[in-house]
Amino acid sequence: MFSRQIGIDLGTANVIVYVRGRGIVLTEPSVVALAKEDGSNRPRIVAIGEEARLMLGRTPGTITALRPMRDGVIADYVITERMLEYFINKVTGRIKFVRPELMICVPSGVTSVERRAVKDAALRAGAREAHLIEEPLAAAIGANIPISGPSGNLIIDIGGGTAEIAVISLGGIVVSRSVRAAGNKLDEAIANFVRKRYNLMIGERTAEDVKIQIGSALPMDPELTMEVRGRDLIAGLPRTITIGSSEISEAMDPVLQQIMGAVKAVLEETPPELASDVIDKGMVLSGGGALLRNMDKLLTQVTGVPCYVADNPLYCVAKGTGMALEHLDFFRRSLVAVH
Repeated sequence: MFSRQIGIDLGTANVIVYVRGRGIVLTEPSVVALAKEDGSNRPRIVAIGEEARLMLGRTPGTITALRPMRDGVIADYVITERMLEYFINKVTGRIKFVRPELMICVPSGVTSVERRAVKDAALRAGAREAHLIEEPLAAAIGANIPISGPSGNLIIDIGGGTAEIAVISLGGIVVSRSVRAAGNKLDEAIANFVRKRYNLMIGERTAEDVKIQIGSALPMDPELTMEVRGRDLIAGLPRTITIGSSEISEAMDPVLQQIMGAVKAVLEETPPELASDVIDKGMVLSGGGALLRNMDKLLTQVTGVPCYVADNPLYCVAKGTGMALEHLDFFRRSLVAVH
């Protein structure tokens, strides 16, 4: 009997859901807002997703907006479970005749305890069965890379919490690296830079807006500028400054260097036959981090290997998890075993 098959990219920044036969049906920030109830230990969930993201840094004392996923893994088990349940219900509808079968991606560097936590959360959130797939493998499937052949493909998936770099051949990962330096760390770096250079305190959402509007991995010509509002740390009053893209590139550089270091490490460990395939085909860039201006050019400059951005890079992982579930028999041996 055909049951609902759902692929979930359970990310640090966003949850993206793919339903078999319907494609990508939901993209929401992985943020949950909680309210403390008087006299009860269990906080009440006020909002999940986009509604909760709008509350980040703007909540009264009784409400907390938080991200239950950190660095690609579950930081708060109970809240992640409730968040998953909410998104599954949103996609399948409240009336469940058949419990869905899920495929969820996990970073390639996670421990068996972290994998078990993801699987248990999925089952308790209402899944009939839950499979786990490694993120770079899902990203490669979603980017339509022919991974089943005996040829090397290098994928770089930069998400919110982790950057995953892997060489894939014959449907499996040959060499991989996972670094906890990605989108959220770039936002933090921007906020710290503005605080140190301008004595201006800005929030996480403002830092992300700056990255999206004027951020670039390489200095730009002509330079982009934007006005940034925050709180002056000396006077304690609101203040506006104008900041340029070259300063943002400087702010993000230490985090980008960590990603470059991981890409170089993977290239150094790649067997020579697969390395020659990678030079021929180039590297594929996916994930939200692929949308950063000139990210592909920086990677090409640093490694000397051409780098291309996948189509719809943000949705590659979610699409890949869904496609892997549709062709489960073929991908079964590539899936993550949970003991």
